[in-house]
Amino acid sequence: METIKTPFPRLAAGIVIGFGLMLMGFLTTGALLVPLKVMAIDPKGYAASYGLVAGVSAIFALIGNPIGGAISDRSTVAFGRRRLWILLGSLIGSICIMCILFSKTILGVVIAWSAAQFFVNFSWAAFTALIPDQVEESKRGTMSGIFGIIMPVFLTAGMILINIIVHATDAVKFTTFACICAIGPIISLFIIKEGKVEFVKKSDNRSFGEKISNIFPSPKKYPEFSWALFSKFLLMMGYCSSFYLTVMLGNRMHMSPAKITSTYSIIMIVSFVFTAITSLVGGVLSDKARKQKIFLYISSVIIAIGIVLYVIPNVKAFFIASIVISLGGGCFMAVDTAMVSRVLPNKQDTAKDFGIMNVANTLPQSLVPAIAPLLLSIGGWTFFYIFLALMPIICIFTIMPIPDVGHKLKSEREPETNILAGTVVETK
Repeated sequence: METIKTPFPRLAAGIVIGFGLMLMGFLTTGALLVPLKVMAIDPKGYAASYGLVAGVSAIFALIGNPIGGAISDRSTVAFGRRRLWILLGSLIGSICIMCILFSKTILGVVIAWSAAQFFVNFSWAAFTALIPDQVEESKRGTMSGIFGIIMPVFLTAGMILINIIVHATDAVKFTTFACICAIGPIISLFIIKEGKVEFVKKSDNRSFGEKISNIFPSPKKYPEFSWALFSKFLLMMGYCSSFYLTVMLGNRMHMSPAKITSTYSIIMIVSFVFTAITSLVGGVLSDKARKQKIFLYISSVIIAIGIVLYVIPNVKAFFIASIVISLGGGCFMAVDTAMVSRVLPNKQDTAKDFGIMNVANTLPQSLVPAIAPLLLSIGGWTFFYIFLALMPIICIFTIMPIPDVGHKLKSEREPETNILAGTVVETK
């Protein structure tokens, strides 16, 4: 299975523009415009209503990435299988964002935002799959570092832009960010090259139930993939502690909504800067050192230390905690993406498997707010943050079984083969 390769600098530029602007439009909408829309529709029951919107839409985000990835893997068009879904996913997602503007009920917002999450994740999966598709292994850490800085840089740009148009109408705000979400990926299509790739369907006599059970790569044959999934999930459980900062500032520090907004914005912008720096530096250093695990170990410890600092009930401590978490998080995400690219089981299922891996990124964003009331009822904010700080530490032990760069994976050491018509075919 061959594909037309885009030169590395050109591919990087295409991904930065396309993926970055898509995230700028999509994530800024989710962080600010959707909550404000819910508040306008249901000012008294805002907290419960927003929980419903966030919870239901998170489910569609979870399934959108692996489903979109699997469809992308199996698309055979001259336009390019990744380019096709980069285009369609972002366009449909942008239309769904505009539907939120015209929603008059919470149910309408739930449906529109869930659909936006679902289809934008098709594009997300396609962009991510470009790394194993078109980037040689020696440069994947660098490309992963570039991926790592995209989100903080463009989220910062989104926050700056929303503050510039803060007094504009909702129609202007939603239209602006919906257009940004679509225009970026469209521009990237003129930069990223890709040809038609034939999907080779293997002879498969398994029952439907067996096929469903094999959507997830075999933990026995590909244990490294499962360990990588667990490690990312645990790390993100800790990292997402910072996502609860808004609630904590109001509940614990008793700040007014205006003060919460200004404090949160400043903390996030500063944190994004440090995330961007360590993401790029971590990816490059990992490539040069030809090591990944040591960077992941150190990053996990740094994140755990940052989470513990949230225990101190002081705004300055919150700033320091967020910066420390960003230092570790940026490096971890860059190197982890490169490691995941290395342990993917099958090139034919790249986007699907990356989609499964991205579930570990998305699930904690919903799970942490869901378990927060229970943790707070047990031991308050101190217990909440100490519990989440343990997650990155446990993460270290799930990274240990994964072979480092230069060492063979289990599937490479013990290849399973079937002889069909005199031809040796690797099986998944």
